Amino acid sequence: MIREQIGSKIAQLRKEAGLSQRDLADKAGLTQNTIYKIENGKFSVGIDVLDRVAKALNRKIDIV
Repeated sequence: MIREQIGSKIAQLRKEAGLSQRDLADKAGLTQNTIYKIENGKFSVGIDVLDRVAKALNRKIDIV
């Protein structure tokens, strides 16, 4: 469930930023397929990857 929530939030933020999955992947140094899997809850995101995505979206990770 948490993977889906994280993925949904990343997709929302990406769209609000006017970025495609490819754009976000390029900015985060990831593949488009990885972004797709994250957004669809098919990939457990480690803190390092989450940090790269957050920085690419000009966001900070809020922890607890």
